[in-house]
Amino acid sequence: MVDFTTIKWYIGGMKTKTSVTLSQDLLELIDQNAQGEKNRSAFIETAVRAYLMVIKRHKRDQEDLLLINRLAERLNSEANDVLNFQVEV
Repeated sequence: MVDFTTIKWYIGGMKTKTSVTLSQDLLELIDQNAQGEKNRSAFIETAVRAYLMVIKRHKRDQEDLLLINRLAERLNSEANDVLNFQVEV
């Protein structure tokens, strides 16, 4: 789950004005769900930051999975070695 308190901490500081074109239906959804935000820009910035955190987490998870898969044979061998030393009860 995204920690919006942390995200809001990042919001602020120097802003750069930009122009973004969005569909009318998306703007309506933003307006319906921007509760607690000062304006559309704040809502969109929060949403983009949350999405970027998801992307970052996904990338990290993929890198972890590649590492686990690369080391799987050695890790499984070590696990089997430990299991061989266990005494059956």
